[in-house]
Amino acid sequence: MTKNILKLLLLGAGLLACRQLQAKDYDVRDFGAVGDGIFLNSATIQRAIDFVHARGGGRLVFYPGAYVTGSIYLKSNVTLHIEQGATLLGSTNPWDYVKDPYVGWMAMIFAVKQENIGITGKGVINGRGFATANNMIKYIQKGLLDDPLRNDRPSETNRPENIHFRECSHVAISDVTLKDPASWNQTYDQCRDLLVERIRVDSKSYWNNDGIDIVDCDGVVVRESFFDAADDAICLKSHDANAVCQNVTVESCTARSSASALKFGTASRGGFRNIRVTGLTVYDTFRSAITFASVDGGQIENIVVDGVRAINTGNAIYLRLGNRNSGKAPSLKNVIIKNVYAEVPYTKPDAGYSYEGPVEDNPRNISPASIVGLPNMRVENITLENIEMVYPGRGDSLYAKVGLTAGELDGIPEMEKSYPEFSQFRELPAWGLYVRHADGIRLKNVSFRAQNEDYRPAVVLDDVNGATFTGVTFSEPNDGGKNQLFRYKSSNITIQ
Repeated sequence: MTKNILKLLLLGAGLLACRQLQAKDYDVRDFGAVGDGIFLNSATIQRAIDFVHARGGGRLVFYPGAYVTGSIYLKSNVTLHIEQGATLLGSTNPWDYVKDPYVGWMAMIFAVKQENIGITGKGVINGRGFATANNMIKYIQKGLLDDPLRNDRPSETNRPENIHFRECSHVAISDVTLKDPASWNQTYDQCRDLLVERIRVDSKSYWNNDGIDIVDCDGVVVRESFFDAADDAICLKSHDANAVCQNVTVESCTARSSASALKFGTASRGGFRNIRVTGLTVYDTFRSAITFASVDGGQIENIVVDGVRAINTGNAIYLRLGNRNSGKAPSLKNVIIKNVYAEVPYTKPDAGYSYEGPVEDNPRNISPASIVGLPNMRVENITLENIEMVYPGRGDSLYAKVGLTAGELDGIPEMEKSYPEFSQFRELPAWGLYVRHADGIRLKNVSFRAQNEDYRPAVVLDDVNGATFTGVTFSEPNDGGKNQLFRYKSSNITIQ
């Protein structure tokens, strides 16, 4: 994303902040709200929002206390300001929430087709999701709520998120703590001019607790924020085949996840373009520090990741093309990932967290970073620069093996219709980087370091056309001088 686009986003956020400073403050208690942690305030808060909206807007202020609420709808020109010491406390009664018929989700705070809205302050939004979700299960088992109860839990859409904004513009979320939703934490779907800054997310009270989901939005800045999530931490999605998630900046954030830290493409119908991520810290993450995947026909292009430090993560980088019957060909091209340090452990990175990633999905030997397309849908133009990846080694051919024979390499499944995760292929023949069905791969100043011996080479290229290795180094104890770069069905490979 260009500097001019970023300046426009910040200007829009600044104008919104000015409007908020000039707007009148309204005390939610003046409308009858009670912050005792018991009284249900949903109707009271909604009347207050409607009142402020009808009078041209302003800040609805929550002073210290615990304000229990179910679903409420934020409206244009209204900001919820939650003071330090104040908490919006989600009701644990599922009947206090609505499933909005337009967005198809359940949430505590909705906004649909509104503008100049925000949630600010150093207070807390606490969904109490574990209790709410388990109460929902009781009602489902009694036949009072309709849900298939797959995997012994309600569908994500039938559990309340903390925030769900759809088709809103000029949105500012700042300084608040968002914790313990029953489903995804916060979703911004087809929004424009969105600023999320200095927020703290503690989102690991139940299954599918994403940190933040940015869906088909245009013009987004997420900065100086912390995300601790049971599911993907910073997640970009594209639900609409006719929309694109674009012009997004993520800067100076920290992420931990029992899934992936930075991920987009779980839903990838339209696509992603002009995305820039800088200054990202990742730790204790079960899956990948970085995952970009297009498996539903979407286009991924013009992506820059600059500056990642990932410690104790199950995988460093995973780039993937798939084809889940979307009716159109996906693409993944023009991606630059640079200035990265990543350490992959031998042990489980998220061990001890409330909701750990499923070990049954993992291969027996540690997986390499991977760039994987399909024979007729190839990954294109990927640059990895100034990167150091540290692996534990210890790959054991007697434990599980994929070797370098034609039969073994051709036997690695394509899995074009599978959910995209680095572990989906199970065993892979490299310990550092595996590239398959790709064109135009550039590695510059990339270091692969194994802490112990591994039966595999560091890098395997399978059906790669055009790859340049400049200043690439390999370190593995007692490697016996083996060839650390193996080529199969690959051409135009340059080593400098």
